[in-house]
Amino acid sequence: MNYSLLPLFSFFIGIIVGLTGIGGASLITPMLIFLFQVPPSIAVSSDVVAATLMKFVGGFKHWKQQTVDVQVVKWLAFGSVPGSLFGVGILHFVKRTGDHNLDHMMLQLVGMMILFVTLSALAQLLLLTFFPNVKLPELPKFDLKTKLGRALAMSVGAVLGCLVGLTSVSSGSMFALVLIAFFQLDARKLVGTDISQAAILLFFTALGHLTLGTVDWSLVLPIWLGSVPGVLVGAKLCQLAPQRPLRFIIYTLLLMVSYKLVSPV
Repeated sequence: MNYSLLPLFSFFIGIIVGLTGIGGASLITPMLIFLFQVPPSIAVSSDVVAATLMKFVGGFKHWKQQTVDVQVVKWLAFGSVPGSLFGVGILHFVKRTGDHNLDHMMLQLVGMMILFVTLSALAQLLLLTFFPNVKLPELPKFDLKTKLGRALAMSVGAVLGCLVGLTSVSSGSMFALVLIAFFQLDARKLVGTDISQAAILLFFTALGHLTLGTVDWSLVLPIWLGSVPGVLVGAKLCQLAPQRPLRFIIYTLLLMVSYKLVSPV
């Protein structure tokens, strides 16, 4: 199969990730499945491995810009890393038993995750844009100076980490909602913290997916070639570009993508 255009598409996706913090898996995995006809199980595993380097590069760039909350990253990672490995363990079980078609299951899971994440993020974005004065019930802020706050952060991280291990989706988008809702990070640190925690999470998730034997390095290397410079450009533009219009456009596209994944023709 010809993957000559993969670096170019990955470059633009890298820009989006660095610019908005929206997870690359929500875009790269569907791209691999629809445009390059890659089986879902291989697309997910290859994307996890490829996204790890992209997130590390973006996270390092934001760390140098001092737009990362290190404590939030640390306590989320304490939960998300074991959670993701548990999710990969579920995939190992499904593959070993052979009771279910792994590709079909992955296609449905990825589609449902993208749909859920996108609807949640889009609803929040529309409320903030069109009803800025509406007072919604405030969720409790996780105080990481207390044992309860740290335990809650780890618990949320574990649940989302498991979903990332299963689908590769939400390492960025869903965690971004958590950072807004429970940590109330300001816009300056939101994207950098989101990308940095995703880098740690995906590193361990990638190790798990490598053991599945479903990583295709002929996909990973072209994605790296395009996404790494793309995420550097996006991180640089992050402080300049208007976030809300960009996110609205991307979430609208993701809605169409997730519908296609859940209801393949």
